[in-house]
Amino acid sequence: MMDTRPTLGFIGIGLMGQPMTLRLLTAGFTVNVWNRSSDKLAPVCAAGATACASLAQLVKASSVILLCLSDTPAVETVVEQLLLEPSLAGKLIIDLSSIHPDNTRHLAARLQTVCGATWVDAPVSGGVSGAQNGHLAIMAGGGAEDIEIARQVLAPLYKQLTHMGAVGSGQVTKICNQMIVSCNVLVIAEMMALAQQAGVDAQKIPEALAGGFADSRPLQIVGPEMATQTFEPIKWRVKTLLKDLTMAVDVATQQGNAIPMSGLAAQLMQLHGLQGYLDQDPSTLIKLYTAVKDA
Repeated sequence: MMDTRPTLGFIGIGLMGQPMTLRLLTAGFTVNVWNRSSDKLAPVCAAGATACASLAQLVKASSVILLCLSDTPAVETVVEQLLLEPSLAGKLIIDLSSIHPDNTRHLAARLQTVCGATWVDAPVSGGVSGAQNGHLAIMAGGGAEDIEIARQVLAPLYKQLTHMGAVGSGQVTKICNQMIVSCNVLVIAEMMALAQQAGVDAQKIPEALAGGFADSRPLQIVGPEMATQTFEPIKWRVKTLLKDLTMAVDVATQQGNAIPMSGLAAQLMQLHGLQGYLDQDPSTLIKLYTAVKDA
């Protein structure tokens, strides 16, 4: 247990990082922030965060470092810079990003060897709304003592935090989560398109299925958006699901497992991305099934 609240350093103020930081500030944490694009810091600084001009400044002023970055290369780039900072020695890194388990294990081992810093991989599920409301599901990998610190630091963010095992196990669990989410969203898209083309009022589908076996949070979120072609504001991105599905295929290949449904989902997600939707909301996936009709 921590006697006092640690000073946090939050790296990556994007779609998820911003609401997370705001909740940490509201909970009373002192938060130092850094982002590659400094213009994104304005909302969190207005709420009380301290902007750091460099990663070195953030590391020196913070006792626990949180990462919330877009992908594996982004995390690797930041960690390489963090390793140059002597003041990182003995500190805890909590990675909220969704990255490859192998890279996670390599980065954690390197940090431990070089400077005695420890690592918790704590990818999240629940989207922007979950981050805003503190209802995220967090799947964490790391040592027991570090996980206990993460539970306390991240308490304003989650409804549930589950310790899944050693470093890297949180990332494997997040990949499993994304396999379900991605396949679900794709079948919702083809179902909504079918309903519309068959003359059903698709806007009523989420209501009609609510509480039944076909109901899901993705259905209640993206279903109405697909029915009304309302694709903004962007709450998450197609490229994020594609990244995670690509990792799923890679991990399955390593394990000698067949994941045909997720493999097909990856191909469909890539097809949609190649049509210009990588940075768009996954609700746009309905266009995969309506494009021919629209044309």
